[in-house]
Amino acid sequence: MTQIAGVLYVVATPIGNRTDISARACQVLADVDLIACEDTRHSRPLLRHLGLDKPLAALHEHNEEEATARLLAMLANGKRIALISDAGTPLVSDPGFVLVRAARERGLTVIPIPGPSALICALSAAGLPSDRFVFLGFPPRTEAARLRWLTALADEPGTLICYESGRRAEATLNAMASVFGARPAVLARELTKRFETFISASLPDLAQRIASDSEQQLGELVILVEGDRRDSDQRATAEQQRILAILADELPLKQAVGLAARITGGNRNRLYQQALAAKR
Repeated sequence: MTQIAGVLYVVATPIGNRTDISARACQVLADVDLIACEDTRHSRPLLRHLGLDKPLAALHEHNEEEATARLLAMLANGKRIALISDAGTPLVSDPGFVLVRAARERGLTVIPIPGPSALICALSAAGLPSDRFVFLGFPPRTEAARLRWLTALADEPGTLICYESGRRAEATLNAMASVFGARPAVLARELTKRFETFISASLPDLAQRIASDSEQQLGELVILVEGDRRDSDQRATAEQQRILAILADELPLKQAVGLAARITGGNRNRLYQQALAAKR
């Protein structure tokens, strides 16, 4: 491999099965001066498996600013550094964004070494539409914040993908069912490992399945939900009706219809007939 001084390599590592690491990733890890990782205790077994003994530096959410300053100084002095996460592609719901952005802002070379990613792995085998998808990271932990977060995504036509811990999966799936209804969904667990499982069901059924099977509440999971399959006209009509219903609760009907038409661009006469039908 041609060695370039002062390079930050962003290296994807296995999400479960260690043999998934690429030959290129192995070569980069062997050639760099330092490996920045989330947890040195977690990364050392992988390096031992690869037959490598390299200096490690911790880079996690609690020390990211401080560690970034040290690593940037090393890069500026010509060191070659590999950034890895505990599993998968760095920066995807993992630390590293601060370092990568700062390195690029300083004109330093940043080279991605592609490889495993749990969200792409899950999407490829889930059987849900993959032409458009949205990765959402981890859901908010409190119920109120989670419901607000999901409500904002209700009209998204792409497949929704998030990570979740097993102990919070039931609550998250129930919240999804309350907002999205009985949409098709998939729970992917233990990806690339011996007990890898994909469970496909409607959101309410999936929540019930998880509640009744404690084994599916272990570890970190990938949840995939089919997006809003309504066409744009159907979504626009639903939004017009939602706004009209809110206004009609507070204002005389004609005034509510007029405001709803101005806000949404909807047809005034059609909105008026819809409001009359709703009253009946």
